[in-house]
Amino acid sequence: MTTQLDLLIHKEYGEIPQYTPKDFKANIDVRWCAGCGGYSILAQVQRIMPDIGVPKEKIVFVSGIGCSSRFPYYMDVYGFHSIHGRALAVASGLKVARPDLSVWVATGDGDCMSIGGNHMIHASRRNVDINVIMFNNEIYSLTKGQFSPTSRVGQKTKSSPFGVLDDPFNPSSLALGSGSTFVARGYDNNPSHMKHLFQRAAQHKGFSFVEIYANCVIFNDGAFDEYTRKETRPTSTINLEHGKPLVFGFKNELGIIMDGYKPKVVNLDEGKYSVNDLIVHNEQDSTLALILSDMSFNPELPRPMGVIYAESKPTYDQKVTWQINDLIERKGEGNLDDLMRGDEWWEIK
Repeated sequence: MTTQLDLLIHKEYGEIPQYTPKDFKANIDVRWCAGCGGYSILAQVQRIMPDIGVPKEKIVFVSGIGCSSRFPYYMDVYGFHSIHGRALAVASGLKVARPDLSVWVATGDGDCMSIGGNHMIHASRRNVDINVIMFNNEIYSLTKGQFSPTSRVGQKTKSSPFGVLDDPFNPSSLALGSGSTFVARGYDNNPSHMKHLFQRAAQHKGFSFVEIYANCVIFNDGAFDEYTRKETRPTSTINLEHGKPLVFGFKNELGIIMDGYKPKVVNLDEGKYSVNDLIVHNEQDSTLALILSDMSFNPELPRPMGVIYAESKPTYDQKVTWQINDLIERKGEGNLDDLMRGDEWWEIK
């Protein structure tokens, strides 16, 4: 028997209006600090929305708590501002209940890697078809500058006046280790690259995790200067492109080879190595993805930017639907009244 809910969930989108980015801008002022990296992230998300092939009423942004979590207010689509660290749990439930929706999560490093870390792990391993954008500013900004799970060792903050003692989380490694099927990294002052990453995430069927280095001008200004400024970016980062060798440097004079099991920088101008000796990026290679992600905190290696990993596999919401359909086929439509009563019941009079 087809229910009204079935008809709603499986309804085809039909003809989608010709949107522009302005159609996704909410009619309220954006209240982030002047110079916050969030503005750039918001602009790129609004720019890709007209092209993802989903009507506005089928798009939902979910957030937890933090500066980034004001995101749903600024999008003219449905939104859910949940509680601290619970955005992924809410988004997972929403996607399983309504697989016809395009579900996005805007979260920060504190919200996603600390109190929400457990939800991050399990949403990843289940491959729930949601898109997570994590604003990483390596600090708790909304609560005025405490260190977060991604803050660096030795970093002095209001809650670590003598320096952070903890080793930081590597978000991309956590995502990969938890089973994420799409992992990418970018930074806030490269709009075109961010736009590309968000487009790829939107196209991906499954759990996508995009980490964006977002500068906090108030409590952690300049944290990512080494990786974002034109004077240092060419030698401190490497842009990942599927099928292309790992080259970097001001004139692409540097490259990455495997020295045993470890990546190593070589200078192509010295003549010992050519571009044919370099690692070729394969975003479907999970072993290479872990190697690339592990380069993040190695000061002798450039920090990877771009799509680190992309794998196609069934999503959790698909499997739920398949299981329900299989049970209906084998056992018929269920009866809620019978389920509630069970095999043994009695009436008290």
